[in-house]
Amino acid sequence: MRDVVRVVEVGPRDGLQNEKAQVPTATKIALIDRLSACGFPVVEATSFVSPKWVPQLADAEDVLAGITRREGVAYPVLVPNDKGLARAMAMGERHIAVFTAASDAFNLKNTNIDVDGSLARLEPVVEQARAAGVSVRGYVSTVLGCPYQGAVPVRDVVRVAGALHAMGCDEISLGDTIGVGTPAKAREMLLACAQVVPMPQLAVHFHDTYGQALANVLTCLEAGVRVVDSAVGGLGGCPYAKGASGNLATEDLLYMLEGLGLETGVDRDAVTRTALWIGEALGRRPASKLAAVALANGAAD
Repeated sequence: MRDVVRVVEVGPRDGLQNEKAQVPTATKIALIDRLSACGFPVVEATSFVSPKWVPQLADAEDVLAGITRREGVAYPVLVPNDKGLARAMAMGERHIAVFTAASDAFNLKNTNIDVDGSLARLEPVVEQARAAGVSVRGYVSTVLGCPYQGAVPVRDVVRVAGALHAMGCDEISLGDTIGVGTPAKAREMLLACAQVVPMPQLAVHFHDTYGQALANVLTCLEAGVRVVDSAVGGLGGCPYAKGASGNLATEDLLYMLEGLGLETGVDRDAVTRTALWIGEALGRRPASKLAAVALANGAAD
């Protein structure tokens, strides 16, 4: 039997939303199209949050209208509330994501509402989406630490993950927003969440601030998870967490998964070329080992 890991590419949304300089709409469209051609089952495209708070993604409608959609590829969009959902549905989107955090302090800084208030605000959004036949992914931030609160009790993560699952979210992504997690803590958190959300409906999302992301993924794979989020070239970071580096680089993740004999259906070389391309477009080198090796070997697009 094939052992398959579904890699969710989040670079176009979670990565580009934190860029200091405005990224041209054409570059965003080209990035998504390149990633689609790599074989990903999911490429998170953009976000319908307020342009006031995330100006980098103010062109969400234009991006979605411009991409070339491939059969078998989902292009979910992040929505924070009913207004975001209305924008997404007006574009005909069939896959959305909602987000909250396990920390009251983070939620208050990020969305001006505590955890319970955030969940209450999301419930009608999820209900409306599900009634329209739209799939919903739920993100839980700060699952291994909060930049304002510090340690986050595992029970708080479990409570939030369970609440999103009870609302009807098809999948719950557990995010180490500031990258402070280590393997033992990551495994403990995942297994605790699996007591209230079936493991096949859980995903992990690690940032690489302390170089622990691949180790955290490995221990979670051993615990049974088979959905992993990552961003091409290690794009991203957390605007609310000083010093938090980017997401786990997709090309580095793919290298490890291949070495473990796990299938993804994604072309690693094509992803690495895409990492080099977007790095050049953004004026910097991609934050991944594979891209560094490719550059040292004179790789070109």
